[in-house]
Amino acid sequence: MLKRLTEADDPRIREAAEKTLQTDAELRQKRKDAPTEAEGAAPVGAAVLRRTVFDTHHTRTLPGDQVRAEGEDPVLDGTVNRAYNALGLTFTFYKEVYGRRSIDDANLPLDATVHFRSGYNNALWDGEAMIFGDGDGLVWNDFTFDPAVIAHEMTHGVTQFTAGLAYEDQSGALNESVSDVFGSLVKQFARGQTAEEADWLIGAGLFTPLVRGQALRSMKAPGTAFTDDRVWQGGDPQPDHMDRYQEVDFDAGGVHINSGIPNHAFYLVATQIGGFAWEKAGQIWYDTLTSGELAKRATFREFAQATAEAAKKRYGQGMELEAVLKAWSHVGVNGNNHG
Repeated sequence: MLKRLTEADDPRIREAAEKTLQTDAELRQKRKDAPTEAEGAAPVGAAVLRRTVFDTHHTRTLPGDQVRAEGEDPVLDGTVNRAYNALGLTFTFYKEVYGRRSIDDANLPLDATVHFRSGYNNALWDGEAMIFGDGDGLVWNDFTFDPAVIAHEMTHGVTQFTAGLAYEDQSGALNESVSDVFGSLVKQFARGQTAEEADWLIGAGLFTPLVRGQALRSMKAPGTAFTDDRVWQGGDPQPDHMDRYQEVDFDAGGVHINSGIPNHAFYLVATQIGGFAWEKAGQIWYDTLTSGELAKRATFREFAQATAEAAKKRYGQGMELEAVLKAWSHVGVNGNNHG
């Protein structure tokens, strides 16, 4: 998305986008070199929440000054408190729903940095910690506004320590989609919403009032989250079917674009099964991610097959498996397209 903003008419928007893209490249390289196995695993059954929020005061010096640690009272900075609370919410979700002990399942401390750089238009997991920008105030708001975004970044860490999906092309789009899936589920969990009641939006509130759009992505209806050319020429570019899969030479092969296809597949599974989406649909996706059988460069087709196997293993030949098979077929993932 940000690549297109480097061509925006407003020089302030161009400058913020260029700086963000440069920083993102540096931080994602760090993520590639990050560990993928937990160190010093805690005893089985023990779950310990340890949050620390840092503040760079709009500089690039990571992690910044410690401003709130586990158990400390709220501070006057709303961004710090939102980050702290969402880290706890996501930890609780993974613990209570799937029995997972933090990002690495071994009680990895949850570190987050806020107020990173000036006008930084992103949120990011760098392989060890989460980083949140304040946005440029023109197109983007503070990236802690939507708890689904913070849960999304934490889930990149979960993927790193489980399936390790390579961050490019289809496996990269799956990496992004998995983060969207569990980001949305965390928000639904917090609100006590069923699949039918949820908004299925990622990044709600991230756009300033100047922007025509409700969120960054919609899992319910990919391609409809925003219409503003200042975000993307022609509006939301996400496809909802393999017929509209985009082969591009930027965004690591379109990882933030083509994730709309598996995103929509999950939405269809969740709404077909009904009830709380984290209970069955989410369990199938979590089982798939943690099975140890998913290739790091898995294609959409391979991931779809893995979810079907996970559904069959946990629920048998029932309506859950049928929902999975129908959803992937609906989005055109049947082995005949793009791998």
